[in-house]
Amino acid sequence: MNAFIRATMHCTLAALATAQGQAAQDTKGGDHLPQSTAVYHAVDDRHPLHARLDDLASRGIDAVIKDRRYIHQRPELSNREFETSAYIAARARSLGLEVRKPIGRTGVVAVLRGAKPGPAVALRAELDALPYTEEVDLPFKSTVRATNPHGETVGVMHACGHDAHMAMLLGVAAAFMQIRDQLPGTILFIFQPGEEGPPPGEVDGAVQLINAGVLSGDPHPEVIFGAHFVTRLETGQIGYRVGDLLAGSDEIDIAVHGRQAVAETPWDGVDAIVVGSQIVLGLQSITSRQLDLTRSPAVLTVTEMHGGQYDSVAELLKMNVVLVWYGRDVRTDIINRVKRTATNIASSAGATADADVVAEMYAPSVYNDPNLTARMRPTLERVAGNRLLEIGPQTYSDDFAFYEEKIPGLFVLLGARAPGDEFFPNHSPKFHIDESGILVGVRTLAHLTLDYMLGAQAAR
Repeated sequence: MNAFIRATMHCTLAALATAQGQAAQDTKGGDHLPQSTAVYHAVDDRHPLHARLDDLASRGIDAVIKDRRYIHQRPELSNREFETSAYIAARARSLGLEVRKPIGRTGVVAVLRGAKPGPAVALRAELDALPYTEEVDLPFKSTVRATNPHGETVGVMHACGHDAHMAMLLGVAAAFMQIRDQLPGTILFIFQPGEEGPPPGEVDGAVQLINAGVLSGDPHPEVIFGAHFVTRLETGQIGYRVGDLLAGSDEIDIAVHGRQAVAETPWDGVDAIVVGSQIVLGLQSITSRQLDLTRSPAVLTVTEMHGGQYDSVAELLKMNVVLVWYGRDVRTDIINRVKRTATNIASSAGATADADVVAEMYAPSVYNDPNLTARMRPTLERVAGNRLLEIGPQTYSDDFAFYEEKIPGLFVLLGARAPGDEFFPNHSPKFHIDESGILVGVRTLAHLTLDYMLGAQAAR
């Protein structure tokens, strides 16, 4: 989930989005997306492979936990996941998978071909970690430090569960390798770099892999499944939603250009800090007074301001604005309003302002294909039982959405917080997951994959 998780935006936007109901869920923001149209027959809940898969997942969980802890101690920042990539490739080869790397900058793709004919299904995990110093006292705590894109030395930590996601996919692969002779289809395991947001001037990890042809080569997946740990849900809970699940997001960099003067004679200059402060206040009216939130919700937050020097009227102020939205028409509108507000307020004060969208930080909204979600809901019910939750839209984002622009997808949220534990959000230096939930993740992705294949096989 992108480096600025927007945790403080969650309640406001989710409540607004939920209030809009389920309207127009066959499109996203007016843009038509690939729809699942494959012929499918329901899968018998008593199919013998279900119990076999659960048994294999349970037997293999110790290895999954071991992988997770190894990766957790060795986190790497976005698009710099060289050691993580090498470890994943080595583990995938040890399981007998066909491995391709590097895909994009550090991506790994592993292929498992079943002995029987059937559809190809893609599963995705993320390689990268976050620039946080871990504050959780674990025997496998990260003490890694690295240089961020700004040249600063920072702590590095898996503060969003990506270590567990990678381990889960290895666990799914290990289980399926043992029933390969009965598997009616092919699985494409995608381990992508740069989900948290690439360094300036670089390309998002999902986009890298799509551009490299992972969805269009051999195998050619029909659908893609993804799962993400969140501490807002308790261990064992699975959250899903038809249509928009996660918001789209953008960042805008604004530079205010004033005129320098000494602090004692401010009338000789144009104070970029004062002008920037006026811009911050003006931006607040976009979502509170200008946008029709009954049509589509949005949130705008100024996250950073940098400028000024000793005993001087500031000549330059830089700020960062985070936008969260659902409809793409709303995205275009809000970006235009941010630019207009910044430039007009600056001009009125005798300053100038540049407002530039940070292209590499754009992510569309994660949209669960309605047909595919309906088809797979019985699978989720079987795995989660009464702990399956239909949830409202969430205000963070994930570049899994880029895959869904190419093929139908289903993305679910997995509970990571043990009942009674104190809540710390994803993207917190205190973030930690209840490892007993990892088995739920392995079973979820394994059963979704198997049932999709079995349903397609029955349709034949």
